[in-house]
Amino acid sequence: MATALFIKPIDIKRNTIIDGSVDVDKFIQFIKIAQQIHVRNYLGSDLYNKISSDIIADSLTGDYLSLVNTYIQPMLIHFAMVDYLPFAAYQVKNGGVFKHSSENSETVSKNEVDYLVNKEREFAEYYTRRFIDYMANNQNLFPEYTSNTNEDINPDKDAT
Repeated sequence: MATALFIKPIDIKRNTIIDGSVDVDKFIQFIKIAQQIHVRNYLGSDLYNKISSDIIADSLTGDYLSLVNTYIQPMLIHFAMVDYLPFAAYQVKNGGVFKHSSENSETVSKNEVDYLVNKEREFAEYYTRRFIDYMANNQNLFPEYTSNTNEDINPDKDAT
């Protein structure tokens, strides 16, 4: 089954410091990673699968569409950045691993990258807390949030 991304690459470019000219192939895998690791952790298996199926079927509507647009997408955008930033300067090619540097720019230090990662993590955690609070008060609208069984992932209700 194909993975339905809950955001589009343009959402990252419009809502983060990623420049519009950055090739989508450089970061799209980090959207998928963040979605499968972080977002699924907070949605739980059943709600995650429901939203994914609805996106694939182009039938995401109503409360589910609102949930995705208002709470899940901002969370995913910033978790994707948390996962992408440590790798942004690197490329793996036939000759090995290379660090990109531009002629008219300065490479940032690891401490500066760590600072950016921490800022993005703060943003992601803020949106995650908003999601958790919303779900605590509206879980009756989303029965899949509490229907996980056996080896399913149960939603994490702690944003840190």
